[in-house]
Amino acid sequence: MTTTEQIPAAATGPDVPPRSGCRPLAAAAGLLSAGVALGVAELAAGLTGPQSSPVVAVGDTVITLVPEPVKAFAIRTFGEHDKTALVVGTLVVIAVHAAVLGVLALRRRAVGVAGIALFGLVGALAAVTGPAGGPLDALPVLVGALGGTVALLALLAPLTVPATGTTDTRPDDEAPSVGRLRTALGSGDRKGVGLDRRRFLLTSGAAAGAAVATGGAGRLLLRRFDVGGARADLVLPAPASPAAPLPVGADLAPQVQGLTPLFTPNREFYRVDTAITVPQIRPADHRLTLTGMFDSPRTYTLDDLLGRDDVIERDITLTCVSNTVGGRLAGTARWLGIPLGAFLRENGIRSGSDQLVCRSSDGMTIGAPTRAALEVEDAMIAFGMNGEPLPVEHGFPVRMLIPGLYGYVSACKWMTGIEASTYGAFDAYWTARGWAAQAPIEIASRIDTPAPLRRFPAGRRPIAGVAWAQTRGVGAVEVRVDDGPWVPARLSSQVDADLWRQWVLPYDFAPGSYQLTVRATSAEGEVQTGERAEPFPDGSSGLHSIRVTAT
Repeated sequence: MTTTEQIPAAATGPDVPPRSGCRPLAAAAGLLSAGVALGVAELAAGLTGPQSSPVVAVGDTVITLVPEPVKAFAIRTFGEHDKTALVVGTLVVIAVHAAVLGVLALRRRAVGVAGIALFGLVGALAAVTGPAGGPLDALPVLVGALGGTVALLALLAPLTVPATGTTDTRPDDEAPSVGRLRTALGSGDRKGVGLDRRRFLLTSGAAAGAAVATGGAGRLLLRRFDVGGARADLVLPAPASPAAPLPVGADLAPQVQGLTPLFTPNREFYRVDTAITVPQIRPADHRLTLTGMFDSPRTYTLDDLLGRDDVIERDITLTCVSNTVGGRLAGTARWLGIPLGAFLRENGIRSGSDQLVCRSSDGMTIGAPTRAALEVEDAMIAFGMNGEPLPVEHGFPVRMLIPGLYGYVSACKWMTGIEASTYGAFDAYWTARGWAAQAPIEIASRIDTPAPLRRFPAGRRPIAGVAWAQTRGVGAVEVRVDDGPWVPARLSSQVDADLWRQWVLPYDFAPGSYQLTVRATSAEGEVQTGERAEPFPDGSSGLHSIRVTAT
């Protein structure tokens, strides 16, 4: 008669689940090890600089390599939050990668170690080959990968401890329960593999604490790179040529609810660039170097620029080429700086130059047409915005502005160099990606109020918005209700051709649904086109039209 061996309680209890039951814990181990890796890397980045943080380095590489349609989709979908979406997406990819590695490493530690090493290698290459990368920038990623490897091995150890108790060594046909025991402990194993829950919880807590502590310490260390205090201490010069006084009626926003203000507050000004982490340049360290086709190229300190006697103040509206019809990627500020044309001429810019290659501290290159830089009257090297030094996210301490051109060919931020060159000799960042080399801003108009799809009580209410045609000025704005005639709107008082104008048209709404459309005409008589075009490759066009309902 066949005897049945009693399976020891210690081998079948909750401390020794089937190996598949450990997979969620192994995935958690992978996630925790990724947290440790990122925390340790952040701590190291606190010593080398924010640009060497793994998420930043990988994110910058993604921005560089991703196809233009994907970039356009990101800006169109997330607007100014596109970089936040990229960071979140990068963290999600890291989390999924780490969880999968944790599960795979439960059986084969070498797989987990190799996976972390591969991810570390990718991050290190991204850091070193980035626009402003250097050999030292690989250090945080590599140190983080080492920390993550140690954490993963430590976290997996409690999931694969030897099980206590004995197993029957007789053939399965003589002891049927032994087959069940083998299944419980792992296929083909004579020696069981169990789970030490208490040890896993303690190790997990230690790993989580290490991730938080190192990451927090890294963030604290990174504060030493912050230039907010130095910016606050910077004293701007008084302009030798101040902005023209605003005439009565220049700003209609106080009288029309929902209308865009004439000037955009700095904290609300749109921001579109490729910098995941904003460059931090101390005023004392800033240098603006002229190279290329100049007779007398030289390097300027910030004090050199601030101390000039030709400082100007101008009201200028900027527009991003990614702005869609009716979009919000446009804003106005009172800028302070020095005239760009005079600055280039005094350094002897040569007639053979047709492109200025403007270089940012983060490695970005902006190709601006030399002719526009010399001929557009209000083109400037700016260091002030709305009465204060440039905000760090808007180019502190120095940026370029050329009214009438989209920002990607005129508005280099964190500018450290200007090379007088040619379009044949160099393709700037955006030009190399298929965008037009020269991109004058299209005439545009936008309805601010009522908002699209808005429902409101019938009666008299304003239709209002803004229109712009930089360097030309806005001469007229008209509104059409449904398929009716174009009706002239009242314009705010003209301030400067480089500044947008507000417009308003009071209208008596009877109950019903309405299609509202707006178009602008430049001061030169050019009517805004109704032909629809997407932003790529040289700016969007078309008439802004919305539907509203009066009840």
